[in-house]
Amino acid sequence: MVTAYFLMILVVIFYAGNILVGKAINDLLPFTIAFFRLLIAFLIVLPFAWKKTWEQREIFIKYKKPFFWMTLSGVTFFNTFIYGSLQFTSSTNVAVLETLIPALTVVLSAYILKEKLYRIQWAGVMLSLLGAVWVVVDGSIFQLARMDWNPGDLIMTGAIICWSAYSIFVKKYMHLFPAFAALLVMTGLSLIVLLPFVAAEWMWAGVPQLFEPDIVTGLIYLGIFPSFIALIFFNRAVGILGASKASVFLNFLPVATMLGAYMWLGETITIMQITGAAIVISGVLITTQGSRLKKQTGITN
Repeated sequence: MVTAYFLMILVVIFYAGNILVGKAINDLLPFTIAFFRLLIAFLIVLPFAWKKTWEQREIFIKYKKPFFWMTLSGVTFFNTFIYGSLQFTSSTNVAVLETLIPALTVVLSAYILKEKLYRIQWAGVMLSLLGAVWVVVDGSIFQLARMDWNPGDLIMTGAIICWSAYSIFVKKYMHLFPAFAALLVMTGLSLIVLLPFVAAEWMWAGVPQLFEPDIVTGLIYLGIFPSFIALIFFNRAVGILGASKASVFLNFLPVATMLGAYMWLGETITIMQITGAAIVISGVLITTQGSRLKKQTGITN
């Protein structure tokens, strides 16, 4: 369990970086960013995964339909929706909207995977969500209704649905596939799917300047950490914790994103934001420790 918690904390850090870097290089269009980050990940994993992939090809063929939908939801379009959203909205809005993923994943897990969640765990989900919102609005909860919603916020609903569905697919099917072989096939399939979209972007907006130092650095980060390392860590954590519990850690995203903005952009962190971070952490702990707390306190479902 401790290992899974540590993995999910790293996943959150890498995904916060994904949002910050995605915002920094959003001169590139979303399909272009998604394509090149996956191309880098594909080239990294290819040398030590191609042999295992070929040896296990019958597994991929046998479960081709769920694997294909797992690929589309978690690898191909999740981050594409994020980068599209960042064209219109702030990284903070993206981070807070991602905290809706655990709630949707809990609902899907209850209905599809029949995962048992106690009332105290549901309370933890809601508490962590409240804390994440508290961080974003700096303690002024009523400001949420007056947020300047825009097309980017609507586009983020696609990312929320994609990652929630991916979490369910991972729980049901990922254990069937070798981890690195699965990542190689996922990135390869995603590159094929994204290629015509990239071509359309370039025909519409022109060929982008890909070799600017900031662009190259950003794409390398996106290709190594969110696309490769974080995905392996997340898949492992889901196998240990379950889809709903692992996804609750995504409520740390607003906290990690704001910390990144403080460290690299010099933004101020307020007492209200620190308070919100504490609420998020409390909610995550309650959710992940819910079964143990039930046994210790005798709380009924």
